[in-house]
Amino acid sequence: MKPGRALVAAALVVVAIAMAWLLFVTLPRRYRAPATAPAAATAPAATTAAAPGRKIKAHLYYVSADGAHLSGVERDVPFGATTVDQARQIVEAQIAPVADPLVSAIPPGTTLRALFVTDKGEAYVDLSREVAAAHGGGSLDELLTIYTIVDVLTTNLPAVTGVQLLVDGREVDTLAGHVDLRRPLAKNLEWIQ
Repeated sequence: MKPGRALVAAALVVVAIAMAWLLFVTLPRRYRAPATAPAAATAPAATTAAAPGRKIKAHLYYVSADGAHLSGVERDVPFGATTVDQARQIVEAQIAPVADPLVSAIPPGTTLRALFVTDKGEAYVDLSREVAAAHGGGSLDELLTIYTIVDVLTTNLPAVTGVQLLVDGREVDTLAGHVDLRRPLAKNLEWIQ
């Protein structure tokens, strides 16, 4: 092989290695979706209420009498000084056990593990494993469960533009096999009666 051709071949090998490094190592690291919620979502945050006992009115959602929609109910919810604090108070009120005749779309035993709101207004709501493990299944029930959380935050907090549900600190594809949860969901009032 001539020296000129050997030099070109060596240069091509170096370029191929550099391209492989870029395509298979650097770019995937940069554009990979996080495996879990942002770090702040899993850290417990202190609730900073402006005044003890202060309340706000919030619309919470429960399964309607026909079982196919959500009905809004206005309730007093503890005041939160920041968007994250208020979101946490609203979700805690929403997932709390309810008395008859109200029926919650959230499976019993579900608790809020953490909540984080990004600068873009996307809320990451980390619920305990019961939200999936105790879920009865079915596409309608899954939609009602998901949009109870999505709509309670997006209708009560204008700063929240979308909600992504996490289960036990991890992103999930779905709760019961029907609704894609791999990205934040926007408000959908179709499910509210």
